[in-house]
Amino acid sequence: MTMLEKTIRNIHRPNTTVYEQAKERLRRQARPAGSLGILEDVGARLAGIFETLDVRLTHKIIVTCAGDHGVCAEGVSLFPSEVTSQMVYNFIHAGASINVLARHANARVEVADLGVAHDFPADLPIFHKKVGRGTKNLSTGPAMTREEAVKSIENGIEIIDELVKNGPVHLLGTGDMGIGNTTPSTAIIACFSHLPVSQLCGRGTGIDDNGLMKKISAIERGLTCNSPDPDDPIDVLAKVGGFEIGGLAGLVIGAAANNIPVICDGLISTAGALIACKLAPAARNYLFAGHKSVEVGHRFMLEELNLEPLLDLQFRLGEGTGAALAMELMDAATRILIEIKTFEEVAIADAQAQP
Repeated sequence: MTMLEKTIRNIHRPNTTVYEQAKERLRRQARPAGSLGILEDVGARLAGIFETLDVRLTHKIIVTCAGDHGVCAEGVSLFPSEVTSQMVYNFIHAGASINVLARHANARVEVADLGVAHDFPADLPIFHKKVGRGTKNLSTGPAMTREEAVKSIENGIEIIDELVKNGPVHLLGTGDMGIGNTTPSTAIIACFSHLPVSQLCGRGTGIDDNGLMKKISAIERGLTCNSPDPDDPIDVLAKVGGFEIGGLAGLVIGAAANNIPVICDGLISTAGALIACKLAPAARNYLFAGHKSVEVGHRFMLEELNLEPLLDLQFRLGEGTGAALAMELMDAATRILIEIKTFEEVAIADAQAQP
């Protein structure tokens, strides 16, 4: 049995009894039923995962997976591929957007090299999980081999295993860095949704109309020449994905196997989550959507996963920024569940109980 198969087998459903107890407590709280919206279900789901009504998310980690993409040769991004490695160094020096927002959420940022086209020093404090120095050009052939696709997922699982060995992880946020990676991410949702690429494709880093047409064309050619099988998520990842997207999928699967809730960021992180949940449907029980990106394909990914985003801030940055901000709402959901008094506890008449 492979590492991937073994990890998937270790994913179990959260405790439904505690989940129902949480739903009942929320219903009996001294306020109109359902008045706190999405946060009520978030709190109940977390209670089921942790098997307690009093959840404490004191150890939060955001893992930002990095990788480069051969499809950048098609002019699909505003920035050159060299920016990927430059941004990795920026993360390490705590100068990026994710570093600022993670500090605000009291979360630690970890960076993982899954496939950057740059050789980082061995002593750089990142997860050295490189599968290759960038993918091949998906518009002219497979982005990677099937073996590399599996390796990228298993490397993501290894990251979770290493994190857990070094201390508790109560909440995992997923983020990405990879110039051009909105292109493979859009190709992934196009494959699973069967919708036209033109309906799914966004402007990524801010490309103009000409760049958008190049991007749509590259994805369409990639889907045509590779014929990825939507019933085989690994084939989809191999044909039109990215190394960091595979790593993100592995993070979700590994976290679910360790009973760790995952809050994913935008388009690229959700592409990884989509691959993960196609491979391991039970992982969906541990998955939360941090926000809704302005990248149009993200909405269709969320629909495919049946996830309601916690925020809509018109973000399109990645890195894990949306996940970082949403972590504070996850904290709020845990406090709502346990700290708001019930009608019985404060001796207020329950309108729901009146004849």
